[in-house]
Amino acid sequence: MQRKPFFYDITLRDGNQSLKKPWSLEEKLFVFDKITELNIPAVEIGFPASSKMDFECCVELSKKAGDTLVSVLARANKSDIDKAILATKDAKKSRIHTFITLSPFHMEHVLNKQKEDVAKMAIDAVEYACSQLKNASRTVDIEFSVEHFGDCSNNLDFVIEVLKEIVKKGAKTINLPNTVERYRPLKFLAMVESVKNALGDDVIISLHNHNDLGMATATTVEGFFKGATQLECCLNGLGERAGNTDFCQVATALHNCGVESGIDLSKLYETALVISQMSQVKIYEKAPLIGPEALAHRSGIHQDGAIKTKDFEFGAYRPINPTLIGRYDDEKIGFTSQSGKTAIYDIIKGLKYPITIKESVYLTPFAKQIAQSKGELTPKEVLNLYLDKICNIKGPFELITFKQVEKGVFDLFFNFKNERKEVIGLGNGPVDACLNALKKIGFEVKLSNYKQYSIDADKDSSQAQAMSAISILDDKKGEIIGRAIDTSTALANVKAIFNALNQIYS
Repeated sequence: MQRKPFFYDITLRDGNQSLKKPWSLEEKLFVFDKITELNIPAVEIGFPASSKMDFECCVELSKKAGDTLVSVLARANKSDIDKAILATKDAKKSRIHTFITLSPFHMEHVLNKQKEDVAKMAIDAVEYACSQLKNASRTVDIEFSVEHFGDCSNNLDFVIEVLKEIVKKGAKTINLPNTVERYRPLKFLAMVESVKNALGDDVIISLHNHNDLGMATATTVEGFFKGATQLECCLNGLGERAGNTDFCQVATALHNCGVESGIDLSKLYETALVISQMSQVKIYEKAPLIGPEALAHRSGIHQDGAIKTKDFEFGAYRPINPTLIGRYDDEKIGFTSQSGKTAIYDIIKGLKYPITIKESVYLTPFAKQIAQSKGELTPKEVLNLYLDKICNIKGPFELITFKQVEKGVFDLFFNFKNERKEVIGLGNGPVDACLNALKKIGFEVKLSNYKQYSIDADKDSSQAQAMSAISILDDKKGEIIGRAIDTSTALANVKAIFNALNQIYS
């Protein structure tokens, strides 16, 4: 049976304490609901000794937690532990999470204590917490954190000996935080592995990684494969300084590695947007998975691969199908000077206009020229270029009017190289009549095909528009597609013929 990660959410504690405006009780209750909707089994709900408001929040959240394990933080002293126990007395399943540093630097310069004294404080705190809870009628356990474990490489043997005593006193979960990320993940995880091997399989190893160097996700994911079971993560990577391990990234990475987590991944994106709004911390553009630009492609090579694999679970240039995390916006194809024909093609197609690869090749240099000075083109700007260069091609032919005189009889009036031409054409319809009229005065063209498309009406116009695509065979240039748009299908057809003529005679 495959080992499963035990996700332990710290958004309401680590995340909340880092906010410019920490959440109120009502806000915490709301966020708690969003967290539990993800099917997260454990939530650290606060630090009761930090303030009256946080204590009251922990009390209320404990009452409503149900089968979710709620954990509260307490420093390694009796007062904090007593408040933590009192704050969680109504929880069905609770945990007291006590901590103290065992880092040489912090013991000396922050606590100003000898290591033996700090060790005693840690062991005594766990022993006291267990003694206070031994007759509890509810499910409750103890977690101990070695604050600044990442700074303990020089005294790791000492740390391990202290942790062995702490486990004997009753702590079931040992948390090994990278409180400040300073080194490469493998160096930190070698320390974690040493503790895991020393304490044995009966002890749950937990990781709590900060993102100071941007490697918290990597450290946490690899930590699971090194034997850590409990993964302490924060929604949107909230937390002090550069934040904590991002929940969505870890859950998705483990999913891609074939690890079943039990988390409802389909709600991750929606939850991220809610947490961003609640915390007033914007999701930055390039944030993995959830950022506005996380699905954007601008390189021509990337765009080509992305479009060709857009319906696959794993895209050529994306790690997942975005629907896995409940994200339903399409991959974004933007046109810059680095883009190519595929971007033009996809943008125009996305706007429901017909286009061929040959036409997108033709448009690309024009679009690149504009983008070189302006930057990324909006879809509207790409469409305007398409309308100008594909549907309104300038040349020696200029249509002035085309109107029906009587049934089957049409009057065609146009300029050719600034010379006025007027001719009557007979035919079964506008296309037939126009071609016959042109043939009369020496402009015979061979129609191979034509199509009509319905184009969405402009938001400022109440009239629907039609696009005609007239395919004409030319002895020298092969098949030429003339396109034109008009509210009148008859005029759209004739304009398309003239559009094709301008391509042939230019």
